[in-house]
Amino acid sequence: MKRNILQLLCATGLFILLPVACNDLLHQEPQGEWTAKDNKSGSHASDVFTMYAKVRGFHVTTGNTALAVHNVRCEDIEKGSTATDGVAWAPMFDDFNYSAAQSMLQTYWTENYAIVHIANKVLAAIEEAGSEEQLSEGDLFNKGEAHFYRAFIYFNLVRAFGEVPLIDFPLTDAVQANVAKSPVDKIYELIDADLTAAAQLLPPRWDAVFTGRLTWGAAKSLHAKTYMQRNNWTTMHALAKEVIDAGIYDLNTPFNKVFREDGENCSESIWELQCTATPTLPGSNDIGSQYAAVQGCRGAGDWNLGWGQHTPTQILADAFEPGDPRKDETLLYFLKASDDPATCPANAPWGEKPIANDLVINPYYNKKAYTNPALRAEFTKGGYWVNVRMIRYSDVLLMAAEAANELNYNAPALDYLEQVRSRARGGNPAVLPAVTTTDQNELRNKIRHERRIELAMEWDRFYDLVRWGTAPQVLGAAGKSYLPKHQYLPLPQAEVDKSNGVLIQNPNY
Repeated sequence: MKRNILQLLCATGLFILLPVACNDLLHQEPQGEWTAKDNKSGSHASDVFTMYAKVRGFHVTTGNTALAVHNVRCEDIEKGSTATDGVAWAPMFDDFNYSAAQSMLQTYWTENYAIVHIANKVLAAIEEAGSEEQLSEGDLFNKGEAHFYRAFIYFNLVRAFGEVPLIDFPLTDAVQANVAKSPVDKIYELIDADLTAAAQLLPPRWDAVFTGRLTWGAAKSLHAKTYMQRNNWTTMHALAKEVIDAGIYDLNTPFNKVFREDGENCSESIWELQCTATPTLPGSNDIGSQYAAVQGCRGAGDWNLGWGQHTPTQILADAFEPGDPRKDETLLYFLKASDDPATCPANAPWGEKPIANDLVINPYYNKKAYTNPALRAEFTKGGYWVNVRMIRYSDVLLMAAEAANELNYNAPALDYLEQVRSRARGGNPAVLPAVTTTDQNELRNKIRHERRIELAMEWDRFYDLVRWGTAPQVLGAAGKSYLPKHQYLPLPQAEVDKSNGVLIQNPNY
């Protein structure tokens, strides 16, 4: 299913630099129909699908740049690998020794803004083409996709840096991008407008050939997350409830299947980045990603699955409730090369026991990024085909639960929470007992715990701690040198320098 959108790219000529890869894709088992008469692609499909590819890019979502910016700063995730690997960035993101000259900041900034500029180009061109009544169905979809991606990128930037330049117009000259920072509220105004527009323009579902394209549910869910970051309980609750009440998504896929290859684009998937590999391009970032490789077991030979970075901590391991099946589906146990194989509990799929380098410093790997050995043998050990789950239905249920509790809607909050816990317990009534408390503070803590466990190793833990106001306490207890100023990263110093005083560095840097 995930290859359908890539088949579409080939058919529309959007992968003109990859003729062999397209041929491989088109000779796979048919998974949908596409014809030149299909008007769902729109006249701006080339730019729009470039955005799809760039959002999947190493520095935006799938590589150690993005994982460091968004994830490693929390207590549940660490750089991992060996002590000498990643020394240029580990102190900054693992322990808040921020430096405005750190190279990851520059690449993250540049690659995110590159997508903003494409979105602006598409939206301006569609605006010039006429009113929405005059546009084709495909152009309306393209407009919705451009609004969504611009909102997503600014959500990335505003969470990471706070005030950033708000560029909502197409550039004809690079000097036009040299603008001052806008207040956080203004950034969110654009995000709100973009996601409102995207939800109006995107369909609730796509035909199979378009699997992976953005939907109404993705726009509504992302919008709920942006209000969650602002602790706006009323709007957060309303948006999450819209997605729930639509009946499009469910938790029918067992938790131990969601992150396997055969769980991709399942009924829980709201937004999922589509990746693939082919025999001729088994390890290509053009059609896949390095998400699994960055997090793969750092071993030798058959167990050289990747860089071994972005790994769970013992703190996370200790946070699971007794018997919670999600622990063994989140933490990947492994041997070191010098270990006795009998000492390692085997919890890798397919009965494997990964063997890592003796020098690795992490106690676990991220099982949510583990790959199928049959596909490793067919393509590459790097796992370029692994889809990236961006928003899952359980996240929306937990957003609804949190907002409902803050609004004193006890019964709905308990119901949404129980739906997540019920799926997690996998039919075993002896674990994960239903939460029944109606005390707001107790229920608040239960819901926060559930977000931490259900969504472990995904995208929001650091930002959850920040918005709850618990980051200094929690990260300090974990031995991290966090101060309130560390909520925001410094702006890339090179951007500040070349602006000639227009772009002002964040305070305290």
